[in-house]
Amino acid sequence: MAARKVIITCAVTGAIHTPSMSRFLPVSPQEIAEAAIGAAEAGAAVVHLHARDPRDGRPSQDPAHFAPVLEAIKRNSDVVINLTTGGAPHMGVDERLRPVAEFKPELASLNMGSMNFGLFPMLERFKEFEHDWERQALENSRDIVFRNTFADIERILDLGSGNGTRFEYECYDVSHLYNLAHFHDRGLTQGPLFVQSVFGLLGGIGPHPEDVLHMRRTADRLLGDAYTWSVLGAGRHQLPLASMGAAMGSNVRVGLEDSLWLGPGRLAESNAHQVERIRTILESLSLEVATPDEARRLLALKGGDRVGF
Repeated sequence: MAARKVIITCAVTGAIHTPSMSRFLPVSPQEIAEAAIGAAEAGAAVVHLHARDPRDGRPSQDPAHFAPVLEAIKRNSDVVINLTTGGAPHMGVDERLRPVAEFKPELASLNMGSMNFGLFPMLERFKEFEHDWERQALENSRDIVFRNTFADIERILDLGSGNGTRFEYECYDVSHLYNLAHFHDRGLTQGPLFVQSVFGLLGGIGPHPEDVLHMRRTADRLLGDAYTWSVLGAGRHQLPLASMGAAMGSNVRVGLEDSLWLGPGRLAESNAHQVERIRTILESLSLEVATPDEARRLLALKGGDRVGF
């Protein structure tokens, strides 16, 4: 029997962590591009990209901040590029859609429901910040709803349908799986649905192994064989839950967007280090790591020659 191919996604910077939390968090376009290329060389088939304003590291959906990153990655790697439509929780959908509308990537993220998105507990660990916006962004998360209405989701699905972009459906709770099943039943999505189950963020489902099992059982019941599963554990749960998911048949996601850590009290010095660690675990489970072209086939992507960059 042929070995199962596991897709490693690496989310290299995100909008959750702030520059003062880790000197290893990529901020400038050059740093983000180098982080993505390094992750691909370590074994990631997909890199999930946010951008930041290089002046102070705050999250940005300005296409001008994405363009040099995309150009550098495409020039140096055949990795699948997955652009965010989530942006940051305080952004409206018009702002969040700008990079995908302009660059027409093979893959983009799509959050499957509105939710509280509590980042303020990180203020208990991190006390000193270089930029004023960092503390304020964390504190403001006490009173922000990350908006992803049915109308917002329909709009993003329509954009993807028009430019051939497929989606990584980010499901932070069981209700998000029901939302995805709703859109699939209406014929607004096509399989294979790339379902990214997110565990351990305050406001979403927790990181307990029973939560992983519950999400898997629910996805099986609602989506049957129409989906391809992936697991994302936030913070210290990253590697344990990715390992558990892989043993249960999932693909995996790592990266400094989701966790700054490589082990207890030890900051990850690069995204590549996290990819290397999960790759070692996968290979210890006798699983094979998918190449970018294998990921394209597994996810039915349009190909890197049909993007807008």
